[in-house]
Amino acid sequence: MKIEEYLSLFGTCNKDAKLQTPSYIFDIDVLRKRAGYLRRQLPGKRIVYAMKANPFIVQAVSDFVDAFEICSPGEERICEKAGIPARQMVISGVNKEEADILRTMEYAGPGAEGARTVYTAESMLHIEILNRAAAAVFGENAPIDVLIRVTSGNQFGMDEEDVVRVIKEREKYPALHFTGIQLYSGTQKKLRNIEKEIASLDALLLRLAEECGFLAEELEYGPGLPINYFRKEKPVDEDSLLAALNGLLDGMQFKGRISLEMGRFFAACCGSYVTRIMDRKTNRDVHYLICDGGIHQVNYFGQMMAMKLPFMRSKDGDVPLLEDADEKYSVCGSLCTVSDVIVKEVPLHNPVPGDILVFDNTGAYSVTEGISLFLSRDLPRVYLRSDGEIKEVRKKIFTEDFNYG
Repeated sequence: MKIEEYLSLFGTCNKDAKLQTPSYIFDIDVLRKRAGYLRRQLPGKRIVYAMKANPFIVQAVSDFVDAFEICSPGEERICEKAGIPARQMVISGVNKEEADILRTMEYAGPGAEGARTVYTAESMLHIEILNRAAAAVFGENAPIDVLIRVTSGNQFGMDEEDVVRVIKEREKYPALHFTGIQLYSGTQKKLRNIEKEIASLDALLLRLAEECGFLAEELEYGPGLPINYFRKEKPVDEDSLLAALNGLLDGMQFKGRISLEMGRFFAACCGSYVTRIMDRKTNRDVHYLICDGGIHQVNYFGQMMAMKLPFMRSKDGDVPLLEDADEKYSVCGSLCTVSDVIVKEVPLHNPVPGDILVFDNTGAYSVTEGISLFLSRDLPRVYLRSDGEIKEVRKKIFTEDFNYG
């Protein structure tokens, strides 16, 4: 949206405004365009949305992603509420409890071939739990689809030797149909790291074929593609990056189905966080703006103690273009901690209480990753925008019940 539309919607004070601050606005039209762009750049690859990036958009994007990576029982219940079908569910995460798996299986059902829920295995314990649960719910004649997660050297996934051992002994698990492997190692990665990971995955898949007679049907890979969050960073050339990724994937010896898990890279562009200036003052020659939001609600990967300038706008437009700004301001939130500084030394033209500030590229993680319960501040509203219409999907939530009981 243009800044003029934000000013029209949020007005000069919360009392008379159509929309209230602080709040998030997630633009579904932007996501629809994003999905189309990714499909053109990555032909033949499935898009798996990692819903931890932003659970509020799940129902709205279900028609233009292939599946959802679900990493907790709470995320799975969100998918149930959103009516996500079993064929779009990939049940992932390190702590799979048997009761939760049984509940998911009851919801998803056995599914027809090619339309079943996929479960990931992070450990030998997961494999045992999944095998026992599937046998109890569906019987051994209706195996569930399982991807084995490969570790990248952290607490997630399994060592390569353990993966090979499981596949060699796969007849021990008659209720499981192993479909392939999964890898996700982190975010904001360089292309050279992605290239190494793809080569390693290809080698493992070849080894499984040669040593175990196992021809994997699917590779699910989270490339962790980078997003620009701050001014003065070298812009990401997404066309070139995606062309290189597509070339690496097409060049693999593995010729099965490739699913690309994306969270930040898919969703970041759709979000704006809007906060209102509540106070303005100068302390020891430093100009401060106090807003009704704060670092508990807007969070950028690599923010570095507010030293980097994110993409943001004021009533005068794009903030970095304000070269002739009256003064520079430190933008602070409402928390009673000196660390609640969103950004320092922002050039602005005569900001006054009642003005809004818009922080862009907040479609991923900010809404759920911040320290939202700190100091019992209210949880902000969430709006979805689609086809020019804006709908409130979460009202302001008071937090004293969470913090006191």
